[in-house]
Amino acid sequence: MRHTPRYLMTDPAEVKALVRAHPWATFVSATSRGLVASHYPVLLEEDDDSIVILSHFGRPDDELHELGRHEILVIVQGPHDYVSASWYDPGDIVSTWNHVTAHLYGTPQLLSDEENYAVLSRLTDHFEDGRPGGRHLSDDEAGTRRIAKGTVGLRMVVDRFDARAKLSQNKAPHVRDHITTQLEPTNPDLAAAMRDAGGRVAEPPH
Repeated sequence: MRHTPRYLMTDPAEVKALVRAHPWATFVSATSRGLVASHYPVLLEEDDDSIVILSHFGRPDDELHELGRHEILVIVQGPHDYVSASWYDPGDIVSTWNHVTAHLYGTPQLLSDEENYAVLSRLTDHFEDGRPGGRHLSDDEAGTRRIAKGTVGLRMVVDRFDARAKLSQNKAPHVRDHITTQLEPTNPDLAAAMRDAGGRVAEPPH
């Protein structure tokens, strides 16, 4: 991403919060056959101080990505939307796009069948808990274990990340407030992120 210091997210806790709230990620690999991209849900390994993500690939995506043989990029996209210049003060005519995005880099470790099943169970429980009639892999362990063999689990320690929260920090407070008000009816998540950023807007480092 473009180097824009005022938009940088450098706190791992903020990146973890983004992953929790937006667990559908894009996996990108530069393989011997060229670029490959896939999309899978991710979970955090919460008991680790570092950023560690857990996921799984359906076969044969693991081979297409040459999974475990090199570094990959995992993109987590948070709330985003178009910001019209009509919401600015008169004379300011350059529209933009606000977003919260993280690029996570690391080399995945492949999980054993047992570890993968545990991650799949946790993933299912995470999204099914609290739903009326929620389903769990343990409801038919024998059957779901057979299905799980069509997937490959992974654990990735994030070695480095590049994250941005571009939320109109370069605008005057009254303009940011107006943009937030305009976005609230259609994109409340982005409006909430802008309100949070409003309390910690800082000038870029020199």
